[in-house]
Amino acid sequence: MSDERLFALRGATGVDANTEGAILDATELLMRELITRNALEVAQIVSCIFTATDDLNAAFPAVAARRLGFDRVPLLCTREINVPGSLQGVIRVMLHYYAPAEHTSSHVYLGSARSLRADLDAAQ
Repeated sequence: MSDERLFALRGATGVDANTEGAILDATELLMRELITRNALEVAQIVSCIFTATDDLNAAFPAVAARRLGFDRVPLLCTREINVPGSLQGVIRVMLHYYAPAEHTSSHVYLGSARSLRADLDAAQ
């Protein structure tokens, strides 16, 4: 029996502008925080799913992950559901990884996306 199990992390960040630089910089910061707060190595990561709100289309968020060494990790970019009145300018990620069974996940919400999960003190 393995002492590791599959975990899923959530994270989100606000993006200041619909430019390639703003999207990639915000996504890179989010991914670095997820890796740091959860003491992860890229080899542990199984996959990542990125979503972007409709107003962000200047770059694929996955490009930022590739720049961080996610060369062999399956990555997917898709659209967030455009619910009327929902927060715009947001990149979200769900990251799947293996870690010791006793590991506690630390979700990360940055910038304007902090309001999405204000209930998660550890995410701030």
